Amino acid sequence: MTQARVAVVSRQGCHLCDIAEAIVADVCRAHYSDWTRIDVDADADLRARWGDHVPVVLVDDRVIAYWTLDAEALHRALRGEGIHPLPDL
Repeated sequence: MTQARVAVVSRQGCHLCDIAEAIVADVCRAHYSDWTRIDVDADADLRARWGDHVPVVLVDDRVIAYWTLDAEALHRALRGEGIHPLPDL
């Protein structure tokens, strides 16, 4: 089994996380790509790094969005077009 290309760092009860996860699910389905959800509150290091920025969306371990996600930006990232990863938070 291969590792998912897309990861969403999120937390339960976060409405922006729910929106981002729905976008990720739709876009990944269109690209036949796997994705995974990472609970920021399950790990103290993750919570310290990204707790104030969820949801955080990563493609191939690069941050491409936080707080809000544009579906077209995710499409471009999965196609490898014009990826401009954000700096690490």
